[in-house]
Amino acid sequence: MEIPEIGVAELAALLSDDIALIDVREPEEYAEARVPGAVLVPLDTIPERARELPDRHLYLICALGGRSLKAAEYLTAHGWSCTNVAGGTNGWVEAGYPYDCGPTGD
Repeated sequence: MEIPEIGVAELAALLSDDIALIDVREPEEYAEARVPGAVLVPLDTIPERARELPDRHLYLICALGGRSLKAAEYLTAHGWSCTNVAGGTNGWVEAGYPYDCGPTGD
């Protein structure tokens, strides 16, 4: 199954469009640094939380791109339209884009 991918520069250009950005990392990673607007849904919870996801195109992000690709493959197989963010949050931070950090209050 072929999953579309974009890089962090393309993601930065899309953020002003109110996209559905799903962060599949663990809560500790999410608290350390996250792309503004990213919603935390850890990879291991995707199957049971899939119904909570927006009914529109999803952009999936993790630390580097591996876990988000797995999530995108699972969700695509179950009817969602997804794009993986290659380079992930680490690439986002390394590129110098602004990021949020701290507890989420969930």
